[in-house]
Amino acid sequence: MLGRHPPERNADKLTSPAALKAVRAGSTFRLTVSFMLVVVVAFLAVESWRTWRDYRAAFASARDSVTNLTRATAQHAEDTIRQMDVLTAALSERIEGDGLQNLDVPRIHKLLVQQSTIMPQLHGLFIYGPDGQWIVTDKEVTPETANNADRDYFQYHRTHDDRQVRIGEVVESRSTHDLIIPISRRLNNPDGSFAGVLLGTIKVSYFVDYYGDFRIDDKGALVLAKRDGTILVRRPFIASVIGKSLANSEIFKTYLPNSNVGIAQVRAVIDDTERLYGYRALSTYPLVVEAGLSQESIIEPWRQDLLKNGFVLVFLILVLTCFGLIVLSQLRQRMAMEREIRHAHQTMRDMALTDSLTGLGNRRRLDNALADEVRLARRQGSALSLIMLDVDYFKRYNDQYGHAVGDDCLSAVGRAIQQAVKRPGDLAVRYGGEEFTVLLPNTDSDGAIQVTEDILQTIRSLRMEHAGHPLGYVTASAGITTRHPVDETVTPATLLKSADTCLYQAKQQGRNRWCSTAPVMS
Repeated sequence: MLGRHPPERNADKLTSPAALKAVRAGSTFRLTVSFMLVVVVAFLAVESWRTWRDYRAAFASARDSVTNLTRATAQHAEDTIRQMDVLTAALSERIEGDGLQNLDVPRIHKLLVQQSTIMPQLHGLFIYGPDGQWIVTDKEVTPETANNADRDYFQYHRTHDDRQVRIGEVVESRSTHDLIIPISRRLNNPDGSFAGVLLGTIKVSYFVDYYGDFRIDDKGALVLAKRDGTILVRRPFIASVIGKSLANSEIFKTYLPNSNVGIAQVRAVIDDTERLYGYRALSTYPLVVEAGLSQESIIEPWRQDLLKNGFVLVFLILVLTCFGLIVLSQLRQRMAMEREIRHAHQTMRDMALTDSLTGLGNRRRLDNALADEVRLARRQGSALSLIMLDVDYFKRYNDQYGHAVGDDCLSAVGRAIQQAVKRPGDLAVRYGGEEFTVLLPNTDSDGAIQVTEDILQTIRSLRMEHAGHPLGYVTASAGITTRHPVDETVTPATLLKSADTCLYQAKQQGRNRWCSTAPVMS
């Protein structure tokens, strides 16, 4: 019996304080490791979901942008052509009524000159006889040997009875050597025979200048083409591209036959750039407009955020790992680290809501504040105003002085806005690029207009040199909207859209001004 131990001795070993401590330590270690793994997986899952959400949001925002760009350029093209349509229709009726043989050339010349001065898109107006000779134009001098019988539009009208306006391909003007888009009509004798051609020409530069005002990325594109795919205008403007055909592009081959309006992510046939395009075929005239943002420009901001957040995530995981190892022996250090992490999180949240260039709030802060202020205004029955501002001709400013000076300009504008916004509860943010937004809680239309005028005047008073501006110094345009959430359906999106629409109107009316919309009462 001496070689055997009583059972109670083995039980004592298993229940000794050292053994229990070892078991507890092992259990705590496993629980800590398990907890760390759960937290890491949760971080990865949340970050993956957020990354995917931001990716989809980037493309959703891009789709909205190209849709709006397409709608704006299509409306501009249709309005431009319609003006030429109406003008040439009226002129042809008068010319055919008088007869080309009885045409009062001085009187018609005076009329053509008058029309050319009031239509900015107009390059010239011309009347040709049945042999192609120039009969009368809006020009002061007509070349003695001028004859346009070889032009495509002239040959078309000579052989076709169609009386509708015809949009031709871009040609070089024989009088000024400008690139022009011919808009022509057939002229008939009383017996219906061919009497000549009435031609109005639109400057290609008119469209190029208009497209230049849109904020798109360096690899973006705006295109105006005929329905058969022939390019009339393109931004960026390259003379050699004008007249080339898009008939073999995906949009013209695949999308347009099925729908006159839509969005397509395709590779451009002109420069082989992958873009997200919005396209629209005009309902009245055989024209198509395309607005494209490069895929690189859409993804790059998202990619930068992904890298930044990835570094932050790795940092947090490393901190968490160290914390898990230390917690087994030093509870105080773990608690101190928790406080540091919370402080770091708070600092990062504060940084995420501030624009580093101007010191104003950023768009994320505006998004958070808008939703809160709409709810508060609805609950209190108060007015809510929003101002959207845009630095005039800022692209020209950057091109003239460089991006570093452009950043200094934006910083000065941001300080001017902050100086003009008096109340602590008002929020001034940099919305993006050269665009700023001011949120004015409990402010009616008159108050918002006064704040806007103060801001615009403060910016003017800076007298920052701007050689690309007609006034020679930096100015801004503003759109103002005021709403009463208690009386109407108001969302952050509708407020921003309304203010942006007014901003667009201010820019269309000449810039350096504001436009406002009165509150819509239900």
